[in-house]
Amino acid sequence: MPVYHRLGQLPPKRHTQFRNAAGTLYTEEVMGLEGFSGIQSILYHHYPPTRIRKAGKICDMNPVYVDFGALRARQFRTQQPVSGGDALNSRQVFLGNEDVLLGMSRPDRSMDYFYRNAQAYEVWFVHEGDIDFRSQFGRLSLGPGDYLVIPFGVTWQMVLRSATAKFFTIECPSQVEPPKRYRNQHGQLLEHSPFCERDLRLPSELESFAEEGEFEVRVKARNELHRHIMAQHPLGVVGWDGYLYPWVFNINDFEPITGRIHQPPPVHQTFDAHNFVICSFCPRLFDYHPLAIPAPYNHSNVNSDEVLYYVDGDFMSRRGVEQGDWTLHPCGLPHGPQPGATEASIGKADTQELAVMVDTFRPLQVTEAALGCEVPDYAYSWL
Repeated sequence: MPVYHRLGQLPPKRHTQFRNAAGTLYTEEVMGLEGFSGIQSILYHHYPPTRIRKAGKICDMNPVYVDFGALRARQFRTQQPVSGGDALNSRQVFLGNEDVLLGMSRPDRSMDYFYRNAQAYEVWFVHEGDIDFRSQFGRLSLGPGDYLVIPFGVTWQMVLRSATAKFFTIECPSQVEPPKRYRNQHGQLLEHSPFCERDLRLPSELESFAEEGEFEVRVKARNELHRHIMAQHPLGVVGWDGYLYPWVFNINDFEPITGRIHQPPPVHQTFDAHNFVICSFCPRLFDYHPLAIPAPYNHSNVNSDEVLYYVDGDFMSRRGVEQGDWTLHPCGLPHGPQPGATEASIGKADTQELAVMVDTFRPLQVTEAALGCEVPDYAYSWL
């Protein structure tokens, strides 16, 4: 995963001569993971992508964590916008560890530069907005409910078509892919998977600029942000093919797995990564055993921190949460429905809840930005 894809002009064989109408060779670039043994794509450029006019360091990018304090369930309210910025510089990290960084981005303007994360995959979940995502692999149109998966090394830019946008962001130094239990030995999604290849949106409308000049690309590497002034337009690819590229899956295309009695959280899993998973809680029919209890049972996070990002609808097991809220239930504490939620769920036919869940297998730390929007009494709301 994902599937083979191609756009633009390509030579019949890889690593062979490929020239433009004037007889000049295009520049071939092999871009891949795991030392040429993972997924890869081959791109052909007007100019070598190695031509840098100037390089400089902008800032350090290590998140600054604060003392976690007493072990407790926590809620963060994030509806209030930050003061402007583009998709990248308006992003704030709220929670994180060595495996994953979780944050929010609420831009009110387009990026006037390009960006590349050389050390991590990124997943941008679109809560609000209409966005044009541009990369050397082509365009992707983004809207509410989209999971945008961006591999290592993709050079990209977000252009807003709406006045503002709102993203839940996930950054991790490991590959993000559908769970292995939903794929066969060839990588194809199986019949019991809650989504299939038809649900994926792949890059289209390849942009190919042959411009020279000065073009800014900001690169995240070694936990630092760097500025490169390139001698050619970053979107100078005339064609590419392979398996490595950004792609989109919309949460509304996830087909929930239901049963006679309450199904455990793994049935909601959408993506897999190193030491954490991403799940989608979507509108669905409730359990149909005559004595079924639709609300989740109390459970202990023995070795997992659970983060829920509330997107829309009425979440059956929680009161006092709003769109854009986060909850964190750390390992070491049992948690479950709040008082009255279990009894109230009995007899209900369905739910319209929509939420993104991230379960991590190492403890999460909190940042000062998270403390600034914490709901202080959430830990005691089960009394």
